[in-house]
Amino acid sequence: MKIEVLYSKIHRATVTQANLNYIGSVTIDKKLIKKAKLRVGQKVEIVNINNGERFSTYIIEGKKNSGIICLNGAAARKAEIGDKIIIISYALFSEKELKKFKPSVVFVDRKNKIKEIKDYV
Repeated sequence: MKIEVLYSKIHRATVTQANLNYIGSVTIDKKLIKKAKLRVGQKVEIVNINNGERFSTYIIEGKKNSGIICLNGAAARKAEIGDKIIIISYALFSEKELKKFKPSVVFVDRKNKIKEIKDYV
């Protein structure tokens, strides 16, 4: 049996841009993608702390060290520039794999620069 659990998240990122006329997705700073153990094209769930919206999309890569968090396409309607969001990824694990696994949480400041990375149980 496989169980879907938290794999990693970027906690309290600030939306820096919203582009309604783009095809879709969320653009994330390349460094944040790497440190959060995410992949380009990966499905993520986004939770808007400011308005309670919760939606899924996929990742595209933004410029490294830019701090960019841009909601594209329809997702641009779900948040405003300056809103705080949580970007969450999940993965499927067996019971055996879960015994050794700890999700990664990347904490960022208001400019989306990494403050701390923690592994949680």
